[in-house]
Amino acid sequence: MPSVPDLVQGVQSADRASLGRSITLIESILPEHRQLAQQLLAELLPHSGSAHRIGITGVPGVGKSTFIETLGKNLTLKGHRVAVLAVDPSSSKTGGSILGDKTRMASLANDPSAFVRPSPTAGELGGVNRMTRETILLCEAAGFDVVLVETVGVGQSETVVADMVDFFLVLMLPGAGDELQGIKKGILELADMIAVNKADGDNAQAATVAAREYEVALHLTAPSSPLWSPPVLTCAGLTGAGVDELWEQVEEHRRLLSSAGELERRREEQNVRWMWSMLDDRLIDALRNHSTVKSLLVEMESQVRSGQVTPVSAVDKLIETFLGDR
Repeated sequence: MPSVPDLVQGVQSADRASLGRSITLIESILPEHRQLAQQLLAELLPHSGSAHRIGITGVPGVGKSTFIETLGKNLTLKGHRVAVLAVDPSSSKTGGSILGDKTRMASLANDPSAFVRPSPTAGELGGVNRMTRETILLCEAAGFDVVLVETVGVGQSETVVADMVDFFLVLMLPGAGDELQGIKKGILELADMIAVNKADGDNAQAATVAAREYEVALHLTAPSSPLWSPPVLTCAGLTGAGVDELWEQVEEHRRLLSSAGELERRREEQNVRWMWSMLDDRLIDALRNHSTVKSLLVEMESQVRSGQVTPVSAVDKLIETFLGDR
């Protein structure tokens, strides 16, 4: 592993190998690597923060990868440097990645103005929070001015990603109908835009109908900003139809929120919530790895399982032991 000064210099020089090694360093769970990672981030933090951070979600099958590749290629053709970070919920049984982002976005991954990186989390949303946020900072320090963060669109990953980006795009399938009934209200409240994807060929009319349905649904929710009413657009990632118009809306959102100072305030609040999230994670790690607590955990789990003690009593005992040995 290169030294921290070498990694800093490499990242700031937009060296892709250095950026890749730096991300690998911050993804490491080894204590000695964590310390080096924090030194690296401290050096690069002043050079981050200028990118446009976009979160993109949608159910599996909505065409996220094709859409992101088309959007990314459009942006690099316009002179942008684009990083794609895919929040990858690794298999909880094997620990292996279940997404192959570089394979799914082969053309974009080979674009010299783009960088595609899966973000394995070993099934832990806390991993998404720490690793992906820090990876965003590294990509910004490397000169990428657009960072696209893709989430698989299941569980709580949407909420986590929405809290680390400037704009949250929700991709939907044509043919609202039954799908509309199953949409979580929280997802609509997070959305800065809804885009009905695959709006081409035989799907074009269904996509238009779906867009109207989603517009009605959005009127029943509170927008994430009083300055912005989330639009509903149709697009086709495969053909590129509507993608440029979609990006114009994303840029208009940034212009409005930046001029009012809301974008800066949003990021400040995100950083504070990140701090508390990391504090929670660190305290849990410290408790789980505490030598006395670790041995007591097995006993407490057994007694809770058998009904000898209540979960509340077990927690009280564990915390008392943890704090008593400090």
